[in-house]
Amino acid sequence: METQNRTNFINALDYGFTPEASGIENRKALQKAVEEGGTIVISEPGTYKLAGTVYIGSYTSLLFANNTFIQKVNEEGWFSHVLLNKGALTKTYDTGIRIEHLHIIVNGMDIRKFEVEGLHGQLAFFYVKDLHITVFRCMDLGKWQYGIQICTFEDIIVKDVIIKGDKDGVHLGRGKRFLISEGIFDTYDDAVALNGHDYDVGNPELGWIEDGIVEKCQDLTHDGKCTDGYFCRMLAGAWVDWYPGIKLQKSDTVVANGRMYRVKADPDGKEYTSTICPSHEKGIKVIEGITWVVVQEDVTYTAGVRNVTFRDIYLHKPRTGFSIHFDNDRYSRSYYPGAEVPHQEQIMFDGIRVTHNQKAHLMEIGTPVDVINMVNSNIRNNTIYFHGNNAMEDYEETKINICGCIFNGVKQETLIENTVENKIVKVNYTGNMEM
Repeated sequence: METQNRTNFINALDYGFTPEASGIENRKALQKAVEEGGTIVISEPGTYKLAGTVYIGSYTSLLFANNTFIQKVNEEGWFSHVLLNKGALTKTYDTGIRIEHLHIIVNGMDIRKFEVEGLHGQLAFFYVKDLHITVFRCMDLGKWQYGIQICTFEDIIVKDVIIKGDKDGVHLGRGKRFLISEGIFDTYDDAVALNGHDYDVGNPELGWIEDGIVEKCQDLTHDGKCTDGYFCRMLAGAWVDWYPGIKLQKSDTVVANGRMYRVKADPDGKEYTSTICPSHEKGIKVIEGITWVVVQEDVTYTAGVRNVTFRDIYLHKPRTGFSIHFDNDRYSRSYYPGAEVPHQEQIMFDGIRVTHNQKAHLMEIGTPVDVINMVNSNIRNNTIYFHGNNAMEDYEETKINICGCIFNGVKQETLIENTVENKIVKVNYTGNMEM
C-alpha cells in the first residue's frame, strides 16, 4: 500500500529505506526521501545500515520510530557524519530542521575526516537556524568525533539526549540563542563544550557563544575510569592582524584581507615565521611551509562565552565541573600576545549539585570574567579556582555572588582559590549554610 502523502508525511520505507537493505541502498533511499522536504517518517523498528552521509535541507523533519537504530557501516569507505545540513558545504543558512528519536550506532566508524574543515560531529550542523534535536541517543562514541556538533547557529534546541563514550557529547561553536536540556552524559571528554575558540581541527569558525541555557543535565561517572575534560568547557580566544614576520604555531589565527586565516599543523611545537600574507579566498593553501586555512569572512578579533545560564546540573563524576579558560600549549594558543582582551560575561550557575566526595574544583577560571552568579547550589569538597597560564599579564577583576548555597566539606572562607598575581576577586556571600 502506498503510504506517501505529501500533505501529511513521507514514509522512507516507500523509497527503499529498510532494515534489510544494504548501507549503500539505505543512503541513497534516505537521501531521496529527504530531498522531498517536509516530514519524513522512519516507521519500521529495526537497525538500518548506513554507508554514507545523508544531507538534509531546510524545512525538513526526520522522525524515527521508537526502537530504530542507524548503524554506520563501511561499504564504500569511511565517512564522518550520519547527517549534515546541505548549507554547511556552501556556508548558506538552512532553517527549520527537526531531528527526533535518532539513535546512532557508531560501530567503530570514528574518523577525523573533513567535508568542512573543523566539522566532525556524528550529527553535524553548520550555518543553521531554528534547529530542533530531541530524543537523541549515541552509546558508543569514539575518540575522534563529537556526538552532536553545531557551529554558526541561531535558535537551536537540543533536548533529551543520552550520549556515552569518549569524545565530547554536545560541542558548540559560535552562535546565539540555544537550549541544551535533559542530557545524560557519560563521556571521557567534555559532556558539553561551548568553544568560541578551538583547535584548528575543533570547529569550522570562531566567535561568540551567547544567550543560552544548559539545564537538567547529569555528568555520570564513566564507570569510575580516569577521565579528561569537564562537564562543560568554555573556551575563549583572541588574535591579531597579520604583519610581516609574525611568529605562529598550530591553531593560531590572523586577520588579513578581510578574512580570518588559521594555521593548520601537527602538534609538534614548531614555530613558523610568516613574511607573505595569505590572500586566497577559500580553502587551504601552503605558503612558506605554513598551511593556511580560510576560516571566515565575518571578521571578529575575539571569541568566548557570555550570557549563559547553567541550571539543575548534577555532577557525579569527580572532575572539574566547569572550566573557563584559554588554551596555551602545542595544540593551541587561544590568546595571541597583545590581542584585544576577550571578556567572558554574565555566567550564571543555579542549582548545581555535586554528588561525589572527592576533592575537585567546581570551577577553573583562566580568562577575564566580569561576573559569576552561583545560587541554590550544593557544594562538597570543591573550590572555585582562579589560575593563569602565561597568556596575558592582567586577568582583570571578577565579581562573584554566592547566594543560598550549602557547603558540605568546604568552608565559605576557603571556597575561592586565587593563584593569579595581582588579580582581584570580590565575593558577596548571602544566605549560605555550612554543614
